[in-house]
Amino acid sequence: MPPLLWPADERPRFADRADAGRQLATKLDGRFRDPVVLGLPRGGVAVAYEVAKALDAPLDVIVARKLGAPHQPELAIGAIAAGASVLRGDIIDVLGISDDEIARITARERARAADLEQRFRHGRTPLALAGRTAIVVDDGLATGATATAAIRSVRTQRPARLILAVPVGAPESVRDLAREADEVVTLAQPEDFRAVGLHYWSFTQLGDDEVEAMLDERAADRVRSDQPAGSER
Repeated sequence: MPPLLWPADERPRFADRADAGRQLATKLDGRFRDPVVLGLPRGGVAVAYEVAKALDAPLDVIVARKLGAPHQPELAIGAIAAGASVLRGDIIDVLGISDDEIARITARERARAADLEQRFRHGRTPLALAGRTAIVVDDGLATGATATAAIRSVRTQRPARLILAVPVGAPESVRDLAREADEVVTLAQPEDFRAVGLHYWSFTQLGDDEVEAMLDERAADRVRSDQPAGSER
C-alpha cells in the first residue's frame, strides 16, 4: 500500500481495482452498442468485472503474455496473444537475441497463454466478438506491449468497434495504442507516470482462483438474466 502521507497532487486516484472499474464504467456507460468486456489477467479482470457489471455486459478474458529477455525475464522484448504478437526490435537488437531464441520464448508463452485461457474459462467457449463492441480492459497502461498484443488479437475476430479502456496510462503509451484501437478511454494520463501501482492505494497481486471466481460469477449472472421469467425452480 502507498504511504499515508503523499503530496496532495500525487495521491493515488483509485482505492483499488474495484474502485477503478466503477469509475471507468461511468465514462463508458451508454456509449457503445452491444458491448463485450474483455479483461487482461490478472489485474485487468478485476477492473473489467466492475465495468461489465455496470454496463450489464458479458465478461470474458483475453490472455496476453510478456516475452521476457533470456536471462532477464523481467525485461520485456515483446508480447503475444492468440493470433498476434509484438516485438521490440530496438531491445532485441541491443541484446543480440537470435531468431531461434525469440521463437523458443514465444512458443513457451503461447503454450502458457493457452493453458491459462482454458483454466479461466472452465470449459466455456470464448464469447463471439464479430459485429459487436469489444472493450479491452486492463488496470493500467505502462509500456503497452501486452495491451497491443491483446488489441491485435481481438481485431482478428472482427468486432464492429474495438475500445481499450484503462483507469490510468502513460501518455506516450496511450498515444501509441490510439493507433491500434478505435478509441482509448482513460481517466488519467499523468505526465510523471512511473508505475501503474502508484496510482492505487491497494494494488495487491491477484491469484488465478480470484480471476476464475469473477469470470464464473459474471457468466452465471448472464445465464440467469437470459432465462425466461419463471423458468427457475
